[in-house]
Parts: sequence; structure tokens; C-alpha cells
Amino acid sequence: MVRRGGRLLLVAAMLLLGVPGAAAQGAQVNTIQDIFRHLRTCWRPPPPAMARPLDITVVVSFNRAGNILGHPRITYESAEASDNDRLQYRIAVMEALQRCTPVPFTDAMAGAAAGRPFAIQFRNRKTSPDKTSPPTQERRA
Repeated sequence: MVRRGGRLLLVAAMLLLGVPGAAAQGAQVNTIQDIFRHLRTCWRPPPPAMARPLDITVVVSFNRAGNILGHPRITYESAEASDNDRLQYRIAVMEALQRCTPVPFTDAMAGAAAGRPFAIQFRNRKTSPDKTSPPTQERRA
């Protein structure tokens, strides 16, 4: 694990397909949970006709103003995904981040979140694999 600035704040959250969320316009983000709630409102997975469902994780940091700091980095994608599936989901993740930034941090949260990496897991699997299917192989991006 990489340490930066003394402590690494690496938080994983699931942004699930079909989780209702009203637009977080104007809602202040005051907790880590609020960050993920805010991002959930912006997630639009590619339609099934464009890509098969997959899981993807992105690591992103924000500055005090709630803008993306540096470049988001894909750290995980489902192994069974095709190159087209990966591309469509990478685009969808980046569009979600663009729709949701700047994150409207409160002053206290801005100081706590600034420069810290957040691992955000976007999930788009409708069902879990049945017990007769072979286990899926994970693949790092």
C-alpha cells in the first residue's frame, strides 16, 4: 500500500445500477458516504446493446474545490469483459465523473478529502453467478 501525506484514505464504495438517486444539485457533501451518494447520482452505465455488464474500479482524487485532481486511474475491470466492453465502461465512468464535478464539499470535508485517493467501484451486474458456473477470473486493468 502506498502512503502519501502520512495516511492513505482509500475508500471503496459500490455504485449500483438501479439505485435511485435524485440529482445532488446543491446538496453539500459533508461525509465520505455523501461523496459516494453524490457520485451515484451521476452513474449511467452503457446500455446492454453497447456493452455487457461488468465491474470497474477507478481511483480518483479531488482538490478542495471538488474538482478532479490529476488523472483518474482504472485499477480493476472484470476479466471476462471484451475490449469494447472495457472501452464503453471507461467512457461511462469518465462521463459520470465529469457530470458530478466539482463535488460541492463543505469546508470541513474539502480539507479532509483534498488530495486523498478514493477507490470507487462501479458495479453493473444484475445477477450473481449461479453455483454451476465456473468462477470468474479477476483481471487488473
